Amino acid sequence: MSETPTPGTRRRARATTFAWAGAGLAVAIGLAAIVAIGLPHAPATAGTAAEPGIDAAAVDLLQLDVLSPPALAAPDFTLTDQHGRPTSVSQLRGKAVVLSFDDDECQDLCTLLAQDVAAANADLGTAAKNVVFLSVNANPWHTAVGDVASWTDSHGLGSADNWVFATGAAAQLAQVADSYHVSVTVDPKTQEVTHGTELFFIDPTGREVAIGQFGTGSATTGLFAHAMAQMAMDLLPAGERTPVAGPTGTTETGTATLNAPAPTLSLPLLGKPSTRASLAGTHGSYTVVNFWASTCSACVQEMPALEQAHQALGSPVAFLGVDVADPAGAAAAFARTTGVTYPLVADADGTAAGTYRISGLPFTAIIGPDGTLLVRHSGTFTAEQLEYVVRSLQQG
Repeated sequence: MSETPTPGTRRRARATTFAWAGAGLAVAIGLAAIVAIGLPHAPATAGTAAEPGIDAAAVDLLQLDVLSPPALAAPDFTLTDQHGRPTSVSQLRGKAVVLSFDDDECQDLCTLLAQDVAAANADLGTAAKNVVFLSVNANPWHTAVGDVASWTDSHGLGSADNWVFATGAAAQLAQVADSYHVSVTVDPKTQEVTHGTELFFIDPTGREVAIGQFGTGSATTGLFAHAMAQMAMDLLPAGERTPVAGPTGTTETGTATLNAPAPTLSLPLLGKPSTRASLAGTHGSYTVVNFWASTCSACVQEMPALEQAHQALGSPVAFLGVDVADPAGAAAAFARTTGVTYPLVADADGTAAGTYRISGLPFTAIIGPDGTLLVRHSGTFTAEQLEYVVRSLQQG
């Protein structure tokens, strides 16, 4: 959704929205009711304010707009967190705050943000105590404390002391979204929710310093999480800053670089060594490349979801599975039991895994129709997440 800047409104970043509907992506057309809609201003110039730790590649990945001084005080609110406790921006003074708006029924992009928060906490280490990831519920039908608590627990953030998922009455949630000029639209017939994907970076004095996005870039979990952690660290006073672990720049450790040509490799099909397939992408199509092994339990659990996404996305999107650890015979035998219909290839000597610098299994790369590497995702994808990311890339 794009909107025309209106003079006099609060500063905010580009308006990017996504929808949740049942199990997957919904196109928000003809929405019947508007809960809250934000009016953006022209984005501030990024300049040099995203220092000292965050680099240009991370700024781009976060789609970061740094607000020119004087920074505005972040609008305050009082809601209830997943533990039933009152929570507000003002009570978090002294902490760096990363504020988002999430749908507690979402199964696609919000769940990727949850993975990013978990990874960012790992990168922050003990410094995570100085950072709060605060999210406001965007779903007006599921506003109970139990709803945000259930979502938190089911998406791996139940033990994260610095994750706060705030909820309240529907009118309260709409007021908070409106105060931050975050677009939230709903359809009462389908209970479809569409909301902005802004990330508000608030410093320990309560000032809004920068605004980013957790759009499709958040699917590149390792890099996005590190950038988010580094930006949060940079909000802290100089004396409280510590090195942030994890990857930097546009790649975790090597040359498989985002927004650059994907490495070109040709590997033999499982069970058909004389037939080869390319990892460089299919001309004119998006290509999903998934690295897996039969000895990786998360990979085995993920494969039905990949097949589901493969069927849902259809012929415009090519899928390729890369087995990186199994003997050829065992891999072929396992492949026959998975029900996967897309091609599977063998990376017997680890050349592809090394070139793509995969950080663990499973690992998924998404390549554009022109051969550009667009996404590097460590860990599992659900069908809903993967379908959302690919469809968003297609529409972008």
